[in-house]
Amino acid sequence: MSNEPNIAYFKGNFVPLAEANVSIMNHSFMYGTAVFEGIRGYWSEKQGEIFLFRLEEHFERMQDSMKIMHLQTPHTVAELCDITTELVRRNSPKTDMYIRPAAYKTAHRVGPSLDNNPSDICMFTVPFGDYFHGAEGLKVQISSWRRVEDNAIPARAKIVGAYANTALAKTDALNAGFDECIVLAENGHVSEGSAMNLFVVKKGILITSTTTENILEGVTRASILEIAKDLGLKTECRTVDRSELYIADELFFCGTGAQIAPIIEVDRRVIGDGKAGRISNLIKDTYISACRGEDPKYMKWLTPVYKAEPKDGLKGKVSSSATR
Repeated sequence: MSNEPNIAYFKGNFVPLAEANVSIMNHSFMYGTAVFEGIRGYWSEKQGEIFLFRLEEHFERMQDSMKIMHLQTPHTVAELCDITTELVRRNSPKTDMYIRPAAYKTAHRVGPSLDNNPSDICMFTVPFGDYFHGAEGLKVQISSWRRVEDNAIPARAKIVGAYANTALAKTDALNAGFDECIVLAENGHVSEGSAMNLFVVKKGILITSTTTENILEGVTRASILEIAKDLGLKTECRTVDRSELYIADELFFCGTGAQIAPIIEVDRRVIGDGKAGRISNLIKDTYISACRGEDPKYMKWLTPVYKAEPKDGLKGKVSSSATR
């Protein structure tokens, strides 16, 4: 058993992860009435530092998700950033990390209504490496499942219950022998991957679906659009047809978990020359360099954990049973 700390943030305190539990009657467990974020922390051996990627932007998006789901929090974005930094510091990782904050309904009752239903915040961290386990290129299928519609379960919010849609699409792809899938909107246009955004490269132009195609408005997606501009690449945000995927020069997924993941086949059709393309690799290398604090141009996106001063207001918020 590891002697390393394993602390979570739960009910306003830092407590051992094993004690951060909810009842089987918890409303968010029964009805999926919670929202979450996925945030990466990148360990730099050279700098002896963990860098949290675009922390503020993730919590701004989480607050938008909370508005949609009638969730409340007394914390500002800045306070949520401070809690996250303190949590990672207490866990003392020296490896890449994944941070999962969530806001959830806490009522213990039968019935899906969101009114008169208190909210709370929780958060934990886990070591996290490559989402696709080092695959040089992914073979994907177009899913038979459609992405949930904005007027059904808004995909722009990271709603826990909506990830049943992701689970069905991803599982069918794996069972069919593929690495991943691409999901279409109900209108038949390209939406995104099972849980990541998608970019198409055609004739040197970087193309991604619009936010009205029921996609999550990805923090990584926005970062890539900025990186592309810095690299002098032309970009387009527009409707993408399914058949455009088959004739693309390059394709890649992007997201907090996936990072930059090139696609080399769609529905048994080879993309480009069957290898990760030049632009995909250029974007990937630039992005990873930015995440690890190796490019001064993108340090504005990073929150250092160990160099930050502990917040006085958080020092007393420690459960008596916490290990540190």
